[in-house]
Amino acid sequence: MVRKGMVKRFVSDLRKEFAGYGATALTKDVMAGMTVAAVALPLALAFGVSSGADAAAGLITAIIAGLVVSPLSGAYYQISGPTGAMAAILISVTAEYQLQGVFIATLMAGVILLLCGFFRVGRLASFLPSSVIAGFTSGIAVIIAFGQIDNLFGVVSKGESLVSRLLSYRTLGFSPHWGSVAIGLFIILFMVFLPKKWQRYAPASLTGIIIATAAAVLLGLDVPSTGAIPKTLFPAERLSLGSMNLQNVSQLIPPAISIAMLGMIESLLCGASAGKMTGVRLNGDQELLAQGVGNILIPFFGGVPLTAAIARTSVAIKSGARTRLTGVFHGIGLLAAMFLLAPLMSRIPLAALAGVLIVTAWRMNDWAFMKYIASKRFTVPMVKFAATMAATVVLDLTAAILIGVLLSFVLLIVRLSRIEINYEEVDMDRIGCTDPALAERYSNAVVSYITGPVIFANTEAVEEIGTQVGKYDTLFLSMRGVSLMDISGAQAVMDMVQALKERGVDVAMCALPKGTMETVRRSGIYDLLGEGSFYWSVERALLDLRPRPSSASSK
Repeated sequence: MVRKGMVKRFVSDLRKEFAGYGATALTKDVMAGMTVAAVALPLALAFGVSSGADAAAGLITAIIAGLVVSPLSGAYYQISGPTGAMAAILISVTAEYQLQGVFIATLMAGVILLLCGFFRVGRLASFLPSSVIAGFTSGIAVIIAFGQIDNLFGVVSKGESLVSRLLSYRTLGFSPHWGSVAIGLFIILFMVFLPKKWQRYAPASLTGIIIATAAAVLLGLDVPSTGAIPKTLFPAERLSLGSMNLQNVSQLIPPAISIAMLGMIESLLCGASAGKMTGVRLNGDQELLAQGVGNILIPFFGGVPLTAAIARTSVAIKSGARTRLTGVFHGIGLLAAMFLLAPLMSRIPLAALAGVLIVTAWRMNDWAFMKYIASKRFTVPMVKFAATMAATVVLDLTAAILIGVLLSFVLLIVRLSRIEINYEEVDMDRIGCTDPALAERYSNAVVSYITGPVIFANTEAVEEIGTQVGKYDTLFLSMRGVSLMDISGAQAVMDMVQALKERGVDVAMCALPKGTMETVRRSGIYDLLGEGSFYWSVERALLDLRPRPSSASSK
């Protein structure tokens, strides 16, 4: 039933998408696809290298993403491929388990994503706070940027984590290759300062790489390059089923979960952002199915994990994409580049790709959000942002997400558990009451306005009510703002009411929400006060001439 409903919705979306499709729309899709390919080409090469594989792996990933994932995606605008965030977590996986380990983990992650889509868990990403998402995005940006030190300076480091690689320079030495440094700095400055109006004709990253590569070749600079780009989708280094055994699979479960989590989060966030730009909502479950299929297939082609990418997706939208064929044409464009431009791409300096990734890492940060929470002094979001970013850099993505979410929930519970209690003496003139009997009856009455959950964390505040109303003979508890009352809170209220009644204070409850009223009934508070002590509002209670408690009238 679930699969039938999902297929039916997917077919319905396709019909709407291609309704009235003709030559004009096809032309727009082709042009948008070629534009995205131009943007994706340098990024695919760079992310392939930075993931610990090679440039060819990144290019193959982008091609398969366009040809396979785009037709199955949850919206026409989603463009998938290798990303900086994914490359950041693959560095340690590649160092520890080599490429065969990456392939196995990617296959397992694809299965996880497929199951997530099948069981419709796409909405879970919406439970991640913005500060947590921004934190691990910035943490990944730090990893990407510092991970380019080797290629940018032409040096060598060792280690599985960012910290260990940086520390390895103390023992291995740090002697920059100034040719690489010059190329890297040129790319960075070129991408930053090239006027945007010129970038409409050619992406700054692609143009910069062409210039840098031409300069390196013409000047005869001896700098490390990407190496041979095979003219095939089936390179020698790809998933070998013979390398899969129970021990390998069990060891790769944590990396597979990390890859799947990142793939789900990044794809759904990309869709949410693009959906706002286009007004077309992403089918999150279908997107996860597409990402699952793509990541299951990609290891057999020697590629790295793929996910939807906001950079390429936004380019597709701005270039006039009409249907998901844009992604397919983007894949075809990259495939043509592989066969036609492989000899030229093999000469691209690694320092040039490092420069592209450093600028990309800088732009990954959500600077507007960071400025907003800092300028408005939102302490809690800043704490969650900093903790998640630090955990991403020092630990790994899975731990960072868990820490960020756990911290968010703890801080949320602390904030939600706050209770506010205000007191106001009764003034019958304010409600226009001219009945002298009512005015005399409530001349020594007070209203206690309670806002917030009455739970275990607030029992002391509830008990304090009895002390605050000691001089009054009547207490109206206005509980419109009490959306939740647990057993500890109910017991505290009962003890407080019982103590007041014993002192001769008349107590009535007003404006209880339905859920709170149910707790009041089940806990025994309703029986203690009696049916006549509950009102829809304080005003309605003040218009009822309640009898004075016998102990109060005898004082």
